[in-house]
Amino acid sequence: MATLAFTKGHGTGNDFVVIADPDGELDLADGQVAALCDRHFGIGGDGLLRVVRSTAIAEGADAAAAGAEWFMDYRNADGSAAEMCGNGTRVFARYLSDTGLASLDGGLRIGTRAGIKTLTRSERGYEVDLGPFAIEAEETLVRAKGLPVARPGVGVDVGNPHVVVALSSEAELDGLDLTFQPVLDPAPRHGANVEFVVPADPLVREGVGAIRLRVFERGVGETLSCGTGVAAAALAVRHWAGSAAPDSWIVDTPGGTLGVRVSEGRVYLSGPASLVFTGEVALA
Repeated sequence: MATLAFTKGHGTGNDFVVIADPDGELDLADGQVAALCDRHFGIGGDGLLRVVRSTAIAEGADAAAAGAEWFMDYRNADGSAAEMCGNGTRVFARYLSDTGLASLDGGLRIGTRAGIKTLTRSERGYEVDLGPFAIEAEETLVRAKGLPVARPGVGVDVGNPHVVVALSSEAELDGLDLTFQPVLDPAPRHGANVEFVVPADPLVREGVGAIRLRVFERGVGETLSCGTGVAAAALAVRHWAGSAAPDSWIVDTPGGTLGVRVSEGRVYLSGPASLVFTGEVALA
């Protein structure tokens, strides 16, 4: 039975098992990833970040050609591959920086299944350029335990798919039971993360918008935070608010507070990243 070195990290409570595999020697099966992320019998995490050189993974060919040395191979807690993870990019950058594998000076470009993402240091810790975004024209009906009737949601693509639902009160948000997966109609082909949002009152103060959310991540369940979900939620509320809406947002999640800003058709996410402990684990 092989022994695997790991690091545990998190971004506002959204936690990950980080595995260094620079030369792409590991071929982790879905079940192995799920076992590592299991909170009772494994290390525990919302997902797994494999740190691999772009040249050492087939999906990293475009990133390697564009000069991004490192690729973030992100897997959900059930082992399924995902396009992107906003909180994960910050933890990934923190790991590269702390281990001396890369520097953030001048910006760090990393490859993901949703394209190259650039990270810089910010007053909140780290900021990632999530790139262009798209808001879908058609609504999606969302049924969730704790809501008496289905609610309309708007689809937002920030490199991975999201559906954002506005709720009327803090009580509605707190009353959701997200141990059950929300049902989407129509169901997205590859699934979607679902964000439930309550705007602050007032929505905007000194030119900055504020919202609070909870999120159900596909392949994981409810998480304390979701970076791309935070960006998607801010974009959805900004869309609903109309042309006078601000470009800067503060988003409160159960795991902490993140910042979102929009500039020239791109969305940026900022927040902290922490590395908690390191260890070794037997890999079945």
